[in-house]
Amino acid sequence: MKSNCRWLIHLLMPLFYLFVSSVFATPDTLNPKFSKDIQASILKSYPSGTVFGKYNNTVKVWDLIKDEEIQGYVFETDAHVSIPAYSGKPVNLAVAIAPSGEFKYAWVIEHSEPILLVGIPEQKLQDFAHQYIGHNLSDKIRVSASVAEDEIAVDAVTGATVTVIVVNETIMRASYEVAVSLNLIEPKAEDSLPPSKVKPDLFKEATWSELTGDGTIRRLHLTRGSVDKAFIETDAKDVDVATPAQKQDTFIDLYYTYLNPPTAGKNLLGESEYQWLMGELKPGEHAVALMANGRYSFKGNGFVRGGIFDRIGITQKGDDISFRDLDYYRLLDIYSQGRPDFEEMAIYIIRDHFNFDPGLNWDLNLLVRRQVGPIESVFINFSGSYQTPENFIIRPTAEEIEAAKPVPLWVSIWHQKSFQIGILITSLIILFVIIFLQDWLVTFPKFFHNIRRIYLIYTVVFIGWYGLAQLSVVNVFTFVQALFQDFRWELFLMDPMLFIVWTFTAATILLWGRGIFCGWLCPFGALQELINEAARKLKIKQFELPFRIHEKLWAVKYLILLALFGVSLESMSTAEKLAEVEPFKTSILLFFQREWWFVLYAAALLFISIFTRKVYCRYICPLGAALAIPTKLRLFDWLKRRPECGQPCQLCAKECEIQAIHPDGTINANECHHCLDCQVTYTNENRCPPLVLAKKKGKKAKQKIGKQISQKDRIEIQEIAETV
Repeated sequence: MKSNCRWLIHLLMPLFYLFVSSVFATPDTLNPKFSKDIQASILKSYPSGTVFGKYNNTVKVWDLIKDEEIQGYVFETDAHVSIPAYSGKPVNLAVAIAPSGEFKYAWVIEHSEPILLVGIPEQKLQDFAHQYIGHNLSDKIRVSASVAEDEIAVDAVTGATVTVIVVNETIMRASYEVAVSLNLIEPKAEDSLPPSKVKPDLFKEATWSELTGDGTIRRLHLTRGSVDKAFIETDAKDVDVATPAQKQDTFIDLYYTYLNPPTAGKNLLGESEYQWLMGELKPGEHAVALMANGRYSFKGNGFVRGGIFDRIGITQKGDDISFRDLDYYRLLDIYSQGRPDFEEMAIYIIRDHFNFDPGLNWDLNLLVRRQVGPIESVFINFSGSYQTPENFIIRPTAEEIEAAKPVPLWVSIWHQKSFQIGILITSLIILFVIIFLQDWLVTFPKFFHNIRRIYLIYTVVFIGWYGLAQLSVVNVFTFVQALFQDFRWELFLMDPMLFIVWTFTAATILLWGRGIFCGWLCPFGALQELINEAARKLKIKQFELPFRIHEKLWAVKYLILLALFGVSLESMSTAEKLAEVEPFKTSILLFFQREWWFVLYAAALLFISIFTRKVYCRYICPLGAALAIPTKLRLFDWLKRRPECGQPCQLCAKECEIQAIHPDGTINANECHHCLDCQVTYTNENRCPPLVLAKKKGKKAKQKIGKQISQKDRIEIQEIAETV
């Protein structure tokens, strides 16, 4: 037996050194697109000592941490929005923000823009993204050389106007989504409202003057003088300047309207064209008409098939709406009485993914460009507002507004994982029934053991590898710290699988102790047990430590727990690194897809399980130690024992594969995994020595079970136990 002890110690010592040397390795959580240079550039924007934290799979951001405090967040825009640029594909940026919402970094990490692949230097696009640094995500940022007082201008890239307009929208929308998800800002009030609807049957014949008079049709009229004035403080102030006599000449006389209301659409297009247009629109889509005269074209001479109209767009709720070639229909004629002749007319479709609300104000944007060099231009944005006439609109009811209020993020996650949650809850109910009916089930050993094997396989595959609901001692520390700081249930409800397993574990600890989780619901524990059972089937020799040494080694996991808990009080991030003493992340959460030293550590623990059942659970697991502490408060002890157990019978103690039964026959609830093997033996008349003896001697002997027995019977029971 001493040789067995030395064998186990020699095997465990290298694992200890391997663990100590590897726990402080930085986990590979960064996207490969984030080069070392980009990572270094991001960190330069933050206080010295800031490092990348874990990737938040729920919000899809990386925390930036210094001394346990979050300094900012980094994210890829592709993970949050997908706005097609000129190429038809989105531009993906790495963006870093501070908790205050200030932009700290913006860098294009991937794009497919042909004009930047061949022609314009790519650095121009990076310089454009750099302009956001120092601004705030709550700012109104426009691609223009001149903007309103409450807006901020960023310079465009000549020849890539469409691209930078999309980049602007990508940065602002992705940052807003991240900030709302992280509770850095409150969502816009209008975002929580259901959209208004157009009254489909309201129609009134109206002339052009009536439609323009009541605001159904709006006008944006720019003279050459007003355009010159807008460029006066730019490098293009001397480009294409009108003479004094030309100041009042029309630059563009642009009329625009919302076509979905029948009064607007039918009066302009006629009955048949209006019905055709409405038939072309999908649910949630809208149409606007633009009609103009003047020297400036709102379509633009450079527009090509497959591209984007770079001179016009719509803004609503701070979001920009752009139009591609597939959103464009030619408008050949207008039927409204008294309408003027127009040189240029068009219909544009607002697609459903923009979540346009006809009941809210929107702005029509007209971008005017003046070239100041061979490849340099200056852009100015001119806007006209629009409000759909109130009598055309059906506002949402109070009930609809209440129903449309945004649900908490954790509620959405629970809805998304309803299938997994349903299976998990069903399995926990089954486990509860198994525990409740254990006295009956153990009387059918083969049936019971098959049930247990199936459940352990389910625990490894579904709860562990699929559901990722492997509990960790880090969860315990997080809960304890939350109790003494800012406790919020939302923090724990973000992962429904983990929350349900935790809740069930807490309940069963108070009822029966830690054994229900450790013996049935821990994926790594189940994996060890299945490996060991397979080894036993293959007749591989098993090794056990003498009970006196085994009992002393119990203390190791409690010492590890105390050390980790002490470290967590000072530094939670350090405690999380040291908690890699748990092989759960490697073997269950990441399925061995990480650095070799972590894989080797976890694989070695599983290898030991071939020869000794659950060595890690018995001596190392800090989570098991943490769960054992409240086990002292359990209400029930349903594991039955007899006076003969321990003295003289040692059968259950020898058969207990994690050695949770003391030589005196008592079961240590702090170490028991509730596998119920001892209860199977307890009820087996052909295996339990007191029952075997009683069966042999008859009815009277059976009545003496559990009572005072003779010395002769004790000796015979002991002999039976040794024989079995």
